[in-house]
Amino acid sequence: MPSIISLENVHFSYGDHSVLEGVNLTVPEGDFAMVVGPNGGGKTTLLKLILGLLKPKKGQLHLFGEPPKNTWSQVGYMPQYTHVDMAFPVSVLDVVLMGSLHGPQKWRYTRNDRKQAHTALEEVGLNNVASRPFSALSGGQRQRVLIARALASQPRLLLMDEPTANVDPASEASLFDLLKELNSRMTILMVSHDLGLVSQVVKSVICVNRRVHIHPTSELNGTLIQELYGGHIKFVRHDHRCSDHGHRIDDTLQLASKELP
Repeated sequence: MPSIISLENVHFSYGDHSVLEGVNLTVPEGDFAMVVGPNGGGKTTLLKLILGLLKPKKGQLHLFGEPPKNTWSQVGYMPQYTHVDMAFPVSVLDVVLMGSLHGPQKWRYTRNDRKQAHTALEEVGLNNVASRPFSALSGGQRQRVLIARALASQPRLLLMDEPTANVDPASEASLFDLLKELNSRMTILMVSHDLGLVSQVVKSVICVNRRVHIHPTSELNGTLIQELYGGHIKFVRHDHRCSDHGHRIDDTLQLASKELP
């Protein structure tokens, strides 16, 4: 498959503090990849480099074979909704329309922009609340609205930062059903700490801790996660074989807790 994202020997630092070193990464078209790693390991920095918000100190980074700044219109981005000012008086439709803005030359919305915004809301099942205040929605609904905003420009690549943060289990399951459907027509790169859904919906895992390694989901096991996060790791199974007495400890499934030394 052709590459959507390509990084070659990329280094990045904030001043004298090195964050990413010697990153070589290729994400093929059609992939659904989860970015995992410890806090401070460089996950958000990697995402900002791919978005073109940061520039590598060394190395080459291409998006669709070009510098990221040339391909913004082909990328949809979903931030954590906790970074949104909930006091700002904006409607659901207004939030989604923001996804149509690409650069300073775009200063007003067209009829087609509004049509695409309603189409995106319809796709996430929320066109019926288009006129409601964004702040009046539930956590799961807000996540879907932010996905709709990312879809408004009809992107080929969807980047998401912690899409399951602050949502209940039912909303999370519904969200991943939507993402599986979207993956049939776009590449998805998602930052998350929830490893329990890896084997169900994700095709590859990008492990980030200053250096970056990509693995198929079949290689994600207790040893690999312990090397990535350090310390003593426990995994708890969350599938249909859980007994009435609680969860079983399993060294190959969902990360549940990290014991401090």
